[in-house]
Amino acid sequence: MPGLVNYAPEPGSVELREVLPPKIGEQDVLLKVEAVSICGSDLHQWHGTHSWKVNYPCILGHEFCGTITQAGGRVKNFKEGDRVVSETAAVIDEFSPYTRRGLYNLDPNRLGFGYGVNGAMTHYARVPERCLHAMPAQLTFEKAALTEPCCVAYNAVCMNAHIRPGDSVLVIGPGPIGLLCALMAKLDGAGHLMVAGLPADAGRLAVAKQLGADAALDGRVVEYVKSLGDGYGVDVVIDAAGVSATFQMAMQVVRPAGQIIKVGWGPQPLGYNLDPMVQKAVTVQGSFSHNWPIWERVIQMIATGQINLDRIISRVAGLPDWENCFEKMQSGEYVKAVLNPNL
Repeated sequence: MPGLVNYAPEPGSVELREVLPPKIGEQDVLLKVEAVSICGSDLHQWHGTHSWKVNYPCILGHEFCGTITQAGGRVKNFKEGDRVVSETAAVIDEFSPYTRRGLYNLDPNRLGFGYGVNGAMTHYARVPERCLHAMPAQLTFEKAALTEPCCVAYNAVCMNAHIRPGDSVLVIGPGPIGLLCALMAKLDGAGHLMVAGLPADAGRLAVAKQLGADAALDGRVVEYVKSLGDGYGVDVVIDAAGVSATFQMAMQVVRPAGQIIKVGWGPQPLGYNLDPMVQKAVTVQGSFSHNWPIWERVIQMIATGQINLDRIISRVAGLPDWENCFEKMQSGEYVKAVLNPNL
């Protein structure tokens, strides 16, 4: 069967290869992949710009759903034919103190699909039962494949941020996670909602407006924020870009006693001091991944349309069109592309 394999750390080391169907264990299912969404981390591995360890060669894809075609002998809650969406934590230490607290997303030994073990950009994937969630009947595979990034945004905005109705909120970075964070902030009661990017992000900034942003900024962000209200800054900044310059901007525009949520990854050194954070008594909160209760809630929110993904999914394509989809997500022409291995 074909699989999209990241085979080496050098840039461009991704290609469709013939791979063997996986063998499952007693507590696993064999999942026929119906849809797998392309993530920014897939693009980083494609370009060799990622900052995490990859077990090469590895099939990409960690945002996925499908139909169970085979269940291991000790699988209790699912059966063949069930439509399911999978979490990303493929390997965890069940005895870790974080796992015991339900925070397996923070387990240092965690391995995810698409970098630690083979992912879902192929026809069949091996998935532990504990990763599975049932799909409501009305939920399409294409939208279910975006459950994972929606969970990332929900955890960042609705769990780790403290947004009160009427708060001013700035999201930096109009990529898929940034746009979903903006959507979550609106659901969470944000008053004046801003999304900031670059002039090259014009298409995605237009989507931000469609999702409810009051302002979509491609420059002069600091000046715009100073013109708001009392001029002291915004209540909450969500840094979904991750580069050094965006965190510096976050410190400039957040108001005293405000909050910065950092959800974007970036390996660059800061190159500046953090005194403004101290002087303003700012709370900085990192946010990573998600866990079971978040998934259960987000699946229902997508299924009911409370999380509306119509503006987020730009294209559904077959595996042979992966490179075109990667390129157009990289350029910003697409917000999210979803691969359907059966096309």
